[in-house]
Order: sequence, then structure tokens, then C-alpha cells
Amino acid sequence: MTATNLLGVPETRLPAEPDVVADLETLTTAEVVVAHPTSSLAWALLSDEADARGAELEAYAYARVGYHRGLDALRKAGWRGQGPVPWSHEPNRGVLRSLFGLRLGASAIGEVDEVERPTTFLHDADPAVLPTLETRTD
Repeated sequence: MTATNLLGVPETRLPAEPDVVADLETLTTAEVVVAHPTSSLAWALLSDEADARGAELEAYAYARVGYHRGLDALRKAGWRGQGPVPWSHEPNRGVLRSLFGLRLGASAIGEVDEVERPTTFLHDADPAVLPTLETRTD
């Protein structure tokens, strides 16, 4: 199923982060965050690690930082608070994963009202994101 952009707002495509991707091959995720603190991908991965070890509050906090870093990157790339942020563009995945982690973390810590905001954001960014992330196994 292909999403239709009814608003006519151009897609936002974040720039690639080759240094972050390269460092993920040789450093721990925490070391990558220290080396690249503006990378929402690094924060999303750190959130995933915390979630995997059952540290729900930590996972939520890391996802929230990744979300805010992602908002900064989106705005820098010309995003004005609406319009598509396609999952298919790999550099966008860090902010989208951070939003998904924020949604999971909010649910895990019982912040029910906060679950809806990232859910809506993800759906509006790209309707394929939630089904994709809900079924991922990485």
C-alpha cells in the first residue's frame, strides 16, 4: 500500500550519517552516542538496548532524547511540523525509531496520554512505520 500525500507537502529526507553508521561497527552504542550526541539513530539504539534489558525508564528517557534530536534534525532539513517523513529513506529511521521507542516507553511506564502523540506523529509521517516496527525482530 502506498501512502498518498494529500497535503502536497514535500517529503523530509534527513542526511545520511556515515560516521555514525561506521562507528556502530566498532564502538559500543553508548560510545557512539557520546561521539555523535545529535544522532537520533544512536539514541534510538541505546533505547532499544535499555528496553531489551528491562530498563523501561532508561529506555523511555533515551527515546525521548532521540526524539528531540530528531525534531532538531527534521527542522534543519526543512520540515515545518507536518508532511511525510518516509521510512523508506534510511536516514529517517533514527527519528522514527526514537518516536516508536518513546511510544513503547510511555506505555511501559504508564504514561497513557503520551502514547497517543508519537502514535499520531508516526502515522502522519508514514503509515507504514508502525506495522514495520511492530513486527521487527532486530
